[in-house]
Amino acid sequence: MNQVNPVRRNGTRPVLGWLCAVLVAVSGCTSGGFTGLYALPLPGGADVGAHPYRVAIEFADVLDLVPQAGVKVNDVPVGRVERIGLSEDGRKAVVTVAVNDSVRLPANAVARLRQSSLLGEKYVELAAPDGDASADRLTDGAVIPVARTNRNPEVEEVLGALSLLLNGGGIGQLQEITRELNKVMAGNESEIRGFLSTVDTLVSDLDAHRGEITRALDGLNRLSATLAGRRDQIGTVLDDLEPGLRVLSDQRGQLVTMLRTLDTLATVAVDTVNRGRDDLVADLTALAPTLRQLAESGENLPQALEILFTYPFTDAALDGVKGDYLNLYLTLTSGGGTGQPGQGRPDQEQPADRRPAGQAQDGPLVLPLPAIGPALGSAGGR
Repeated sequence: MNQVNPVRRNGTRPVLGWLCAVLVAVSGCTSGGFTGLYALPLPGGADVGAHPYRVAIEFADVLDLVPQAGVKVNDVPVGRVERIGLSEDGRKAVVTVAVNDSVRLPANAVARLRQSSLLGEKYVELAAPDGDASADRLTDGAVIPVARTNRNPEVEEVLGALSLLLNGGGIGQLQEITRELNKVMAGNESEIRGFLSTVDTLVSDLDAHRGEITRALDGLNRLSATLAGRRDQIGTVLDDLEPGLRVLSDQRGQLVTMLRTLDTLATVAVDTVNRGRDDLVADLTALAPTLRQLAESGENLPQALEILFTYPFTDAALDGVKGDYLNLYLTLTSGGGTGQPGQGRPDQEQPADRRPAGQAQDGPLVLPLPAIGPALGSAGGR
């Protein structure tokens, strides 16, 4: 017994010493502000250095992300999650991360919530944007808004969508769809082949006229831009058209009546033309020779009309007059009563009928045109 007790005491002494050391450490952490296991860094975590910079990231949903989770850039650990909270409006989750000061990221960097494996832990991935990166650097106190963050789908979400597809989606109807397609195509192979050939021809023609289509679209774009630039003028025109349209609307009954009356008039006019068609054709046919002769006369008719109104002193006769006056001798004989030869008073001498030589004595008196040239000049003049 005396030999066993020292052995027992010696065997239990290291265990008790370790437990006392753990209790002292825990009590020391508690007295120094220990907030739980989340305050302890994870084994193998990233080294944030002595002076890390902190970035606030807004997520619509952080899933089961926890503090002390990793922060990676190109799958390289560069920091850790320090705090997860809510925004002031309570609609977004705000994740504060600490990043090693040696890591350089553009000011418009994006953040994604990733998963290390199918059932692995969540971590925050920082990366440059897909477009143009900012020349400024992501610094301490920066905020990445929710517009530049997203998350991967959860395994449960993928399995739920797959279950919906398999149990109530289109997979179960593939057989029915295939059967109906076979029914439609059976016996219509030639029509379907012709349809596909027509579609191929249409697509080929569209491709061949690609330039014209592009120019037409560009012209339409320019027209739209012009219309947009003149929107105020178009609005003014439309506003000015409104009173006129109101008048037309108020007088719609009168307009309809007028159109109906015009229709009746047109019917009567067509019936009249149809009834007098033969007479009209006959009149035009009879008028054709006269019109033909008028056309053949050419300039003779206008020249004759010019002479008619200047008879007997035509322009040509006046051009032949020498001097400043012209003598004209006319002999007029009445057609009956006194003044004719053999009638009247017997004691009066009847004047001789001065007719041109060769003209019948009993015919009408013909008034000749004055001579043109030397003969007319010798007839009178000064």
